[in-house]
Amino acid sequence: MSIKKQFLKNKPVCKVTFSLTKDEALSAEKIQLLGDFNSWNVEEAIELKKFKNGTYKTTLSLETENEYQFKYLFDETKWENDIAADSYADNGISAEGNFVVAI
Repeated sequence: MSIKKQFLKNKPVCKVTFSLTKDEALSAEKIQLLGDFNSWNVEEAIELKKFKNGTYKTTLSLETENEYQFKYLFDETKWENDIAADSYADNGISAEGNFVVAI
């Protein structure tokens, strides 16, 4: 798992790329990204694109000077965290909590 940040010089925006390798995808057919940036709404989940080599990726434009909690949803049934996240946050629901990307 990795998170890459590309800050834009002329805008208060950062392009954040979330990616998972084939092994990290755990044979999932569909991986979605949910978090503060889409109000945790499954209907507005961001589907990661699957590449021929088995990796999954998506890039979001997020406002700087913010922190965003997020998780991955594998095959619409299993929640997964990202060990490459900047920090961890208690979500008040489960022991797993959420991971955070700080921009």
